[in-house]
Amino acid sequence: MTSTVPAPVARTADGHALQAVLLDMDGTLVDTEGFWWDVEVDIFGELGHRLDESWRDIVVGGPMSRSAAFLIESTGAAITLAELSVLLNERFEARIADAVPLMPGAERLLSELARHNVPTALVSASHRRVIDRVLRSLGPDRFAISVAGDEVPRTKPHPDPYLIAARALGAHPSRCAVVEDTATGVASAEAAGCRVVAVPSVGQIPAAPGRTVVRSLEDVDLTFLRSLITPMN
Repeated sequence: MTSTVPAPVARTADGHALQAVLLDMDGTLVDTEGFWWDVEVDIFGELGHRLDESWRDIVVGGPMSRSAAFLIESTGAAITLAELSVLLNERFEARIADAVPLMPGAERLLSELARHNVPTALVSASHRRVIDRVLRSLGPDRFAISVAGDEVPRTKPHPDPYLIAARALGAHPSRCAVVEDTATGVASAEAAGCRVVAVPSVGQIPAAPGRTVVRSLEDVDLTFLRSLITPMN
């Protein structure tokens, strides 16, 4: 596993210290966090249970295993974790069958990163089957690699997904800029040693050392991301 100890930051051949940009998917690039909650509400409604709106902040951004287990335990629903996971994925895929709405600024940012040949990864807690469907809307050629929640030893909030993405791109975590929308994703990226831009979708994320909070992706461009990584020589 890639070390999380920051290394001296030098400039790359193009004169910039930023080595890679790692992007979350749901709620960051695509406006789908609400879709997941709607699907959860529908499924549990069919099982005879009503979800408390306050639970939304608890399950958002987390791995499906954690979110689904929480909802089962909280409601006492007669369904297994495996059964619920299948239902959630199937219902979500049905919701995005036609098109996936992109977040404001996502198309522009992805185009800019591609135009400047910035190594870019999609890092999500969603399962591979869902990521591959969403990539049809985002453009799979815009990402050198994608990391799915069901393909890593430990998914968010653990650092594994971002460490794996950085290593695959040949970048040191301290020289990667991460864009995330939830506290769970921010925790994962910061544990990996990355510089984080938080664009909150559900719930508040406070500013902190090594973390920048912005209103939307419309406030994020390549110049801004490069400014987060300061060269030492």
